[in-house]
Amino acid sequence: MQDYVYLSTEEATAYLKLKERKLYELVSTGSIPCTKVTGRWLFPRAALDRWLATGLSQPGGVQAALPPAIIGGSHDPLLEWAVRRSGSGLALLSEGSQAGLDRLVRNEVAIAAIHLHGAGDDEDANLAAVRSSAGLADTVIIGFARREQGLLLGPGNPLGIADLADAVARQARFGLRQRGAGAQLLLDKLLADAGLAASALTAGEGVHATGPDLALAIGSGEIDCGIGARSVAATHGLDFVPLVWERFDLVLNRRVYFEPAAQALFQLVAKAEFARRAAAFGGYDVTQAGRVRLNR
Repeated sequence: MQDYVYLSTEEATAYLKLKERKLYELVSTGSIPCTKVTGRWLFPRAALDRWLATGLSQPGGVQAALPPAIIGGSHDPLLEWAVRRSGSGLALLSEGSQAGLDRLVRNEVAIAAIHLHGAGDDEDANLAAVRSSAGLADTVIIGFARREQGLLLGPGNPLGIADLADAVARQARFGLRQRGAGAQLLLDKLLADAGLAASALTAGEGVHATGPDLALAIGSGEIDCGIGARSVAATHGLDFVPLVWERFDLVLNRRVYFEPAAQALFQLVAKAEFARRAAAFGGYDVTQAGRVRLNR
């Protein structure tokens, strides 16, 4: 974990070159990363640096450069179609959910697509991750879809796998994802919930960066199974054993939300053709698509 240097109010005003009154205005509106300890406001310097660099506020009318028109984070077939269909001009950089959030903090992507998992209620895992990040203090989370995740298996399910525990017991070769990827976090959680150790898995060689990469490895016989979305199984002709439904959300800065690229994407999400395409893929619930889940 990163060690923070905490600045006092006097030190923060000098560091930011702001008047104390302005600093307190930012504190009162929740616009600046800070914490209160024994009645004193403290400001983590590293978080202040990210706050400035990512344009979380524009004091004095100065605006930071917009991030590149890229959606980082997790891959999803419906999102890929929506980006293309909307004519938004957004590009996709699919490296996993946590990598997308990290790039969003560094102002390297305009949007992060995430589906995080951990201890507790997965319904709020995405919200909790954004709330806990000082570098994401001026962001919104827009719901994109709830989607079905499960085991991707070879055509015809040649090993006759019924569920996760069965796949482990049969020593099926699992395709693993990179650290911080939503699918890998989900696999870890499902194993823990089932009382299975990660060491019990028979892991295939290498790491698969996206769901389609995993699907191609299963189709070629390199591995037997892995965690992925139903839509990925459908588009690659694979069998699918459903396990859970999850939240797939888009995280972005408030300023970016009003830019033409983001607006083009969200306008498409509100149309009937988006719902029809989701139904054609299968494994999506888009009844709350486009809704604000968090306005931080």
